[in-house]
Amino acid sequence: MEIRAPAIVCASRAHGETAAIARVFTREFGMLAGYVAGARGRRMRPVLIPGNVVEADLRSRSASQLPFLKLELVTSRGPWLTEPLPAAAIGWATTLAATVLPEHNPYPALHDALSGLLEAICNAPSARMWALAMAKYEVLTLRELGFGGGEMPPVAENWDEILGILDSSGRQLSRRLLADRRTNVMGAREVMMQRLARISGG
Repeated sequence: MEIRAPAIVCASRAHGETAAIARVFTREFGMLAGYVAGARGRRMRPVLIPGNVVEADLRSRSASQLPFLKLELVTSRGPWLTEPLPAAAIGWATTLAATVLPEHNPYPALHDALSGLLEAICNAPSARMWALAMAKYEVLTLRELGFGGGEMPPVAENWDEILGILDSSGRQLSRRLLADRRTNVMGAREVMMQRLARISGG
């Protein structure tokens, strides 16, 4: 198997002394997982930041073998790691995708939504400009995975109303999609919501 495609880095966990297992989200092939050699070295650590856009090269000799994954950085989200709210939002959006999406199942609409959301988080002048998009991404995730999710969030300008919409989509995720998870995936979302609650009007 050989796949080469643009991808969004969604998660990375240490494997052995120097490597990592990374999960990257492509538009055409869905979520891919692979072994990244030297991932914990100085050169690769900045590449594996969640939210980064990369060129992914996945190769394996057999279906039973963990594929080898090579990544080339295209767009870095590193500058936003020092900004508490954008960092929390990027962390939650990518954690959600990495946790719930099955491998090798394409979800082009969800990929496009995540890509647009990340761009908004990094480039919008305030959280007001992306908070509602986050709720829409969450509802779309529920829909794409067959959990309904209700109507897409309406246009909202009042900050308290936007926070209310996010509370609603969060409850749906917790109850329908993440209820049986052993790890506290929603913890990443709680950090984001706490930081959103501290601002007034974005």
